[in-house]
Amino acid sequence: MTVLEVRCPRDQRELEEALALRERVFCDEQGFSEEEDLDGLDDEALHLVASSGERLLGTCRLLFDGNTAKLGRMVVAADARRAGVGAALLREAEAQARSRGMGKLVLSAQLHARGLYARHGYRELGEIYLDGHVEHIWMERALA
Repeated sequence: MTVLEVRCPRDQRELEEALALRERVFCDEQGFSEEEDLDGLDDEALHLVASSGERLLGTCRLLFDGNTAKLGRMVVAADARRAGVGAALLREAEAQARSRGMGKLVLSAQLHARGLYARHGYRELGEIYLDGHVEHIWMERALA
């Protein structure tokens, strides 16, 4: 893999490519419906993309509410997993949240991914619950 770059999408085409990757992972691979993925919040979110050269490898989005940023919809292309793409997206999301004065970042982790977040200082909150057909748990990290 060449150098990994994480940033906001450059243009509408790149945002659409990120949303298509998200659909491939959540809908095609994991079996979520399009309605479960598309919650109407994409227009108000800050989107991030991870790319290597011209290839988009991952994406996530941030929503802001008061002093809290919510990370969501993080996906990495199947052949780029376990190569640091998710960690790079997470670091940039935290940096973006800090730059906007957010005191904490919260997320709803699929259980298989909670180890990634725990390694980055996130702690579990509450009980495991079903989001669609997949078990999740809320996690948070102070950003101060």
